Amino acid sequence: MPPMIEADALSKRFGNNTAVQNLTLRVDEGEVFGFLGPNGAGKTTTVRILCCLISKTSGEATVGGYQVGVREDQARIRGMVGILPENPGLYDDLSAYRNLDFYGRMYHCPDQKRGESVERLLRMLGLWERRDDLVGTFSKGMKQKVAIARALVHDPKVVFLDEPTANLDPESAKTTRDFILELKNEGRTIFLNTHNLDEAQRVCDRIGILKTSLVAVGSPGELRSSLWGRKTVVHLVRLTDGVLAAVKGLSYNGVEVVDGNKLVIDVKDPDDENPAIVRTILGAGGDVRFVTELRPTLEDIYLRLLKGGERGTAN
Repeated sequence: MPPMIEADALSKRFGNNTAVQNLTLRVDEGEVFGFLGPNGAGKTTTVRILCCLISKTSGEATVGGYQVGVREDQARIRGMVGILPENPGLYDDLSAYRNLDFYGRMYHCPDQKRGESVERLLRMLGLWERRDDLVGTFSKGMKQKVAIARALVHDPKVVFLDEPTANLDPESAKTTRDFILELKNEGRTIFLNTHNLDEAQRVCDRIGILKTSLVAVGSPGELRSSLWGRKTVVHLVRLTDGVLAAVKGLSYNGVEVVDGNKLVIDVKDPDDENPAIVRTILGAGGDVRFVTELRPTLEDIYLRLLKGGERGTAN
């Protein structure tokens, strides 16, 4: 199946400044793809190129099989994507309902379908009871919800969300995350720009880390494995020289002592290797309290990559 979004050596320069450099990636249909990176990394620029809002400098990109930069394809791309920009850009003097109705008309949505879509989205985001209130009276978080609904009112196949939970309280942020997962269950492709590492961990199938160029891409688990490998942590009642020598005798590449009574061991397959490690420790007279796996957080991965850690793709 062809990808829903594809970029090949995509670049964008503004004068002497390179905002995006040689970006190559693939996002499949129905996937939630997260873009992580610091301010100025090129995330928003990439989205604006893919949505045909600005031109590319070089490289190629397609959305839904249509070519970015080809005039007759650009209108088709704009019609099949929804976008939540950095700034909600709503009409403060219109109600929530009329804001969404207006944008639905701009996309030529039929009357009945448009009305059903507006009601469904406002209900899902907890705003139906406020549908007739002017958006200018809304909090920042409520405006963000209306903007998310606006991105979806024309039933797009591809949704670009730029910081969708910005300005939202924890309850509203959870509602939005659940909403994103529901969109995925409907088969939509979602391209998510976020600084929220926990959010990316919760909703994204794969994550790309961008710093003008793509530093790494893969699922959170793949990124962990490619950077850290697998590590087993054995918590002991007491670590003796005999136990340590016995474990080192298993010829693992890395055996580290932590806090005096824990062994951190580099392994390839914990399910297969952990029983042998435990048997060896018991055979050397050791007492095992419990065994865990050392799992770096997405924040660990993100910071290590941005500070010059290994570059690569975990596909």
